[in-house]
Amino acid sequence: MNRYSMPDPARWAPWWVLAFVALWPLRGPAEVLLSLGAIATVLMLLWRRWHEGEAWLSPEAWALSTLLFVAYWLPQPISALDAVNPLRSLREAALDLRYLPFLWLATMAMARAPGRRIVGLGLALIVAAWTADALLQAATGWSLGGPVTEDRLSGIFGSHNLKLGLVLASLSPFVLEAAADRWRFPGWLVAALALGVVVLLAGARAGWVTLALVLLWSGWRRYGGRRTLLAMLMGGGLAFGSASLMSEQLQPRIERTAAAMQGDWKDLDHALSGRLSIWRVAVAMSLDHPFNGVGVRGFRDAYGDYRREGEPPFEGDGIAFHAHQIVLEILSETGSIGLLLWLSGALMAWRAWRVAGPIAKARAQVPMMALAVTVFPFNTHHAFYSTFWGGLTLLLAALYVGSLLALDAEPEDAQSE
Repeated sequence: MNRYSMPDPARWAPWWVLAFVALWPLRGPAEVLLSLGAIATVLMLLWRRWHEGEAWLSPEAWALSTLLFVAYWLPQPISALDAVNPLRSLREAALDLRYLPFLWLATMAMARAPGRRIVGLGLALIVAAWTADALLQAATGWSLGGPVTEDRLSGIFGSHNLKLGLVLASLSPFVLEAAADRWRFPGWLVAALALGVVVLLAGARAGWVTLALVLLWSGWRRYGGRRTLLAMLMGGGLAFGSASLMSEQLQPRIERTAAAMQGDWKDLDHALSGRLSIWRVAVAMSLDHPFNGVGVRGFRDAYGDYRREGEPPFEGDGIAFHAHQIVLEILSETGSIGLLLWLSGALMAWRAWRVAGPIAKARAQVPMMALAVTVFPFNTHHAFYSTFWGGLTLLLAALYVGSLLALDAEPEDAQSE
């Protein structure tokens, strides 16, 4: 190593990504690591400007990762032009600039086979550990995140941060893939059952939908439709029965969900935990601010002007912090301009998949599925312009791009099937 050499990011970027994910339950340290990773990447790129060396990403990966970031970030400063709280929107836009170099870093982590193996196995182990911890909490009332103090499992994230179900569901493709590779169908089935019990007890019904989509995709791809459907029916019953024995809070959630079948607006709103009222408000905001919305993270500031008297309070002090649905969040906070930019990003990601060869698709199918179910539009969601969920979504986008457009791609990877 000469005096001008720099450690190859392909060696340490995978470990940085895994450390970032492992620290998600600790919001402050995770944000610090994200920021340090962004700074390190900028410094590397400045150094790279003056010294020749091995490529860190393919040109296509540089381009697609940057364009996906632009599709996510550009609506933010545009929405701030006449936002209800312009300082909040501008602050979010400024802070989110750090996602671009970190997105490049995460893409570098997947650029070569050793990094992909480290990240894939590492994410599987993290999810497995969080699942085991949550099962311990279900059985004993305690976990590394503390005791159960809510009506649902909180696991490693703690009772003040009820994200366990959706996080595990979004990352479940990694642990299911690793279990199937190592122990074939029995391993896949055990992993699916464990995840099913925890996600059910975590209480977020959006997580139920997300995990069901993942299980259907993962099982169908590996074991065929008939075997997968049979396993899901039998395993779903076993998971539900186990979850019911571990918690008395599951049945009321099932009953609340079943209330939606009665067709009455109040019953449906109750089944959706008041989200119909929030979605009505989001639509009204979108109609009043059709071009660039009320501003990123401005939903909470504008909510009081649109809430009708008698509508149930949702989160705190009668305020909803966001629209709880990706399309309505984008429309209400960033308007039609934001939605068009998001759709352009989705189209670019889909186009890259369409023109990729079979080897590239095989490399990228697990992060692709994790990203797809996270942004699945027919579901409820956390806020995509929040620090946590925005960072999770962009990380999955980077893992997808890095895998699909890897540096060690075979020549036929660039050809369409």
